[in-house]
Amino acid sequence: MNMLCGMRTTSTLAILTTATLTLAACGAGQQPTAAKSVILITPNPVGTNSFLQLSVKGAEAAAKEIGASFKLYESKDPTSIAQNLDAAVRARPTVIVGVSFSFDDPFATLPKQHPQQQFLQVDSCAKGQAANLTCVSFKEHEAAYLAGVEAGLLSKSGKLGVVAALDSPFVHRWIDPFFAGARSVAPSATGTPLYVGGNNPFSDPARAKAQAQSLTGQGADIVAAAASAGNQGVFEAAAATGAKSFGVDVDQCAQSPGTIIDNVLKHVDVAERAAIKDIAAGRAGGVKVYGLKEGGVGVSALGDDLAASTCVVASSPEVVTKVKQVRDDIVAGKVTVADPLAG
Repeated sequence: MNMLCGMRTTSTLAILTTATLTLAACGAGQQPTAAKSVILITPNPVGTNSFLQLSVKGAEAAAKEIGASFKLYESKDPTSIAQNLDAAVRARPTVIVGVSFSFDDPFATLPKQHPQQQFLQVDSCAKGQAANLTCVSFKEHEAAYLAGVEAGLLSKSGKLGVVAALDSPFVHRWIDPFFAGARSVAPSATGTPLYVGGNNPFSDPARAKAQAQSLTGQGADIVAAAASAGNQGVFEAAAATGAKSFGVDVDQCAQSPGTIIDNVLKHVDVAERAAIKDIAAGRAGGVKVYGLKEGGVGVSALGDDLAASTCVVASSPEVVTKVKQVRDDIVAGKVTVADPLAG
């Protein structure tokens, strides 16, 4: 009786083992595919920051196209950036996107510590770039130069100003080329930059407005804005004195009709969307640079819908013609715009 029970037990185990192996064999090569996901981490709350709004738009569009879920982690300082990155790495998404130079330090080490995770840095690139870090950058200085050409042609006082978020090499891409472009058509033009600074340089319209008021008080009749979410303060100060301004990243002319000449455009959403799709398709790594030639930057004057905009430059066709000529010269290599970052 014991022998019979043992035989039955052995037979049962053999059947179960065979069935398990058969199921395993059937499942070989049919493992469930991990769900795709995109996590975007910003250095500051998105709020009214047009640059960050564009980054969200691009990441959401890319996620939809590759059939992935999308999550937004908003940071407010280096500590929260580190916390968000830690949470993102643990989530193991298809790609972790970090926006701006605020990710230069963490992305210099994190991708190397997690070689199986794909990272994308938008608008900057960490030094010692890892193979699993893709970077997207822009030649903002080329578009800022075009805006400067417009300013030089339209300024009556010859005194120009820029209110910028920070006094840093990267932010100078909106400052130095702007003044250089102006001097290329008005050699006697002068330019003065003032900075928002403080604890919230990219989202402080009150401080930006005060700096713009200081510039108009010094006689500047055109004050360009390069203060992100603080730009509205610059527009208000310019409008109050009859001065003109320039927007950045997106078309901001409608925010202050009759005040904004044009905009230094950066198509962050388009470039970011393309990069995420490339990463998902296995084409990761390297640095993708977008300038005037690639259509990654520009000014509203170059667009087909300028006539329908409220941008001041729309009423100066001769200025638009000049801007298009300078754009063509830059693309052709006839005009070289110095990059403040290169120094």
